[in-house]
Amino acid sequence: MKFAIIKERKNPPDRRVVFSPNDLKELKATFPQAEVMIEASDIRVFKNAEYEKHGFKVYDDVSDADVMFGVKEVPIEALIPNKKYFFFSHTIKKQPYNRKLLKAILDKNIEMYDHETIVRQNGARLIGFGRYAGLVGAYNGFRALGLRDNLFTLPKVEHLKDLDEVKSELDKIKLPNIKIVLSGTGKVAKGAQEILDHLKIKQVSDALYLTSNFTEPVYCLIDVMEYSKRKDGKVGNKGQFYKDASGYESNFMPYAKQTDFFIAGHFYGDGAPYFFTREDAKHPDFKINLIADISCDIDGPVASTIRPSTIADPFYGYNPKTEKEVAFDDKDAITVMAVDNLPCELPKDASEGFGEMFLKHVIPAFFNNDADGILKRAKITENGKLTKRFSYLQNYVDGKE
Repeated sequence: MKFAIIKERKNPPDRRVVFSPNDLKELKATFPQAEVMIEASDIRVFKNAEYEKHGFKVYDDVSDADVMFGVKEVPIEALIPNKKYFFFSHTIKKQPYNRKLLKAILDKNIEMYDHETIVRQNGARLIGFGRYAGLVGAYNGFRALGLRDNLFTLPKVEHLKDLDEVKSELDKIKLPNIKIVLSGTGKVAKGAQEILDHLKIKQVSDALYLTSNFTEPVYCLIDVMEYSKRKDGKVGNKGQFYKDASGYESNFMPYAKQTDFFIAGHFYGDGAPYFFTREDAKHPDFKINLIADISCDIDGPVASTIRPSTIADPFYGYNPKTEKEVAFDDKDAITVMAVDNLPCELPKDASEGFGEMFLKHVIPAFFNNDADGILKRAKITENGKLTKRFSYLQNYVDGKE
């Protein structure tokens, strides 16, 4: 089996990579029969020479490989027919902007595996950059707080070497007595929580959070059964909620009335209730004035997220009364951080973490006849057709929806 680490060609450039040189060294030690080709890149966080130092050859042309590993979408013109590809295709939710990409993958007889479709039998994702999105998103929220209120100045994450430097910068700041709510319990929320815990912010129960004032900064972690409730007043069930959320409504306003800083680290499913609407944000008791929306669903469950922001310009303001964008430090604004590619700011750590997960969960499947069904579940296309698991995308491919 011959693997290739391909050059990232999407704009804006992404410096992340599926495998660091150290991860590839471990791959070769575990599976000596594997061959690895590195496509030359001047973008990647790890230089060509770092791979060569570990004994991997760098090529201008990797078309001889069987399996291509990338991070972001591969431009249609760069796709090599009759190969296996792994990358984030952004097609499985029928994203209209990538319909032509999926059609080209089928036309070129490419076997496509999306990083998002690499899951356990129960559907839980095995790999991703979620932790790093949470880490950077929470940090950026505190950076916005410091800049807006003239409390402290944190440098941009992209100007820091790694996660250790990020945490070192946080050690220099002092926070006011704010109340923070963090939504979610997955990898994104855990990454954000790692920042809160590093800052030694006290975690309190939701009951205490909703009824008490504090003389120190505190945070409360909430999951779907805290920020949602059944419309009929009965006790909610998390499993039922995930299957069908239509019988639920938002229960977020009690938190919105007690919160200064909201970190949105949840996964939002179709049909789930919004956290708060534009009307909710107009309520005189709505207290939130800073939101780090790591989930970044536009015009969705967090009403103030009216557009994604960028690494270059990460903050904007939302005026609840006018429902318009204003300056991030406007006195009437909810300050919003809604960068939609946060892990790009921490490419070295994110790549190393991703490679470790990929090495553990995916690579063995190539050598054990896919004993756990990892590749079978993840495969979107085969022999120029959609696999049964992803046949729901056919109308999308045909341009009928």
